[in-house]
Amino acid sequence: MTASTIPPDPAPPDATRPAPIRADLLVVGAGPTGLYAAYCAGFRGLTVAVVDSLPEAGGQISALYPEKLIHDVAGFPAVRGRDLVAGLLHQAGQYRPHLLLGQQADTLTRGPDDRLTVTSHRGIRVEAGAVVVTGGIGRFAPRTLPAAVDFAGSGVEYFVRDPQAHRGRDVVVVGGGDSAVDWAVTLAPLASRTTLVHRRARFRAHQESVRAAVAAGVDVRTDTEVAEIVGKDAVSAVRLVDHGAGSTELIRCGSLIAALGFTADLGPLRDWGLEIVERRIAVDSRMATSVPGVFAAGDISDYSGKVRLMSVGFGEAATAVANAAVLLDPATDLFPGHSTEGGPRPALADPPPLSAGSGPASPLKTKESADGVHDR
Repeated sequence: MTASTIPPDPAPPDATRPAPIRADLLVVGAGPTGLYAAYCAGFRGLTVAVVDSLPEAGGQISALYPEKLIHDVAGFPAVRGRDLVAGLLHQAGQYRPHLLLGQQADTLTRGPDDRLTVTSHRGIRVEAGAVVVTGGIGRFAPRTLPAAVDFAGSGVEYFVRDPQAHRGRDVVVVGGGDSAVDWAVTLAPLASRTTLVHRRARFRAHQESVRAAVAAGVDVRTDTEVAEIVGKDAVSAVRLVDHGAGSTELIRCGSLIAALGFTADLGPLRDWGLEIVERRIAVDSRMATSVPGVFAAGDISDYSGKVRLMSVGFGEAATAVANAAVLLDPATDLFPGHSTEGGPRPALADPPPLSAGSGPASPLKTKESADGVHDR
């Protein structure tokens, strides 16, 4: 991986331009990995700012499946998505981070003092000694179901925000991945009837999940597609085509969940001079990118042998922050110490919840000083 350069900040000091938010570390992405990176930085006594294009913290979990049970987080046999995010927010919030929600990280420039400045699409500037990118898969949008284009929001959903909204309905879930199968299992006890439709013979989802769907009473249809959605003002039925049997069937449907995955886009990050490998940011063992001072962790990072699990992202966040801390102060130790021993101690009062708020910045608590601000 070769080092890359980024352009200098072209803008001279301007009294009419709002002063930038100053922090030791900027985390780009407020998903689970980003929130944990904010905690790690706070534990080390670093001031932190966190920016995310979404209107609420939690990344894909908050946006797509807040009620879904997550089974691969250490110490939790199962934890609901929103509960995991709440815990991460509380953990990070102990250090009073500064959160910028609804702000897409747009440009990256380097000042004469070698500090980095990230400007959001709304013109908010954050100046930091180092940056950790934890943007998951970047900007994401659901893959649409062609037959459902005219019914979006009228019985067709791409995310299940509240399972209770589908209670008593005839539900059809379309897709072959883990999300589709998991939603079918989750909705089966609530729905009048749950049908899982996959166009291929085999599911991409774990076979144990598929068996759980069958055990929950889900009507599993393979080699089958939704050919037509029927309804006047809302979905009332769907026409299924069974390619294996060469037959069609019209079944009742009050809710159609299209869990077909997402298309990802790195967006402005592509222009930061980072080495990109198949829409991921290449990093070394320190989680450092090709741009000095910029690190990456979580699903957006890439290296040989990478395993894309949330638990792995947590470890990468700790590694990235530790190495960023050494970059900021070469005299500091790479190892931060154990949390049960020394180290900065957060305020004991419960932090207020993180939310988008009404303005461009929504800090748990903003502490502005000559030294910067505390952010997650």
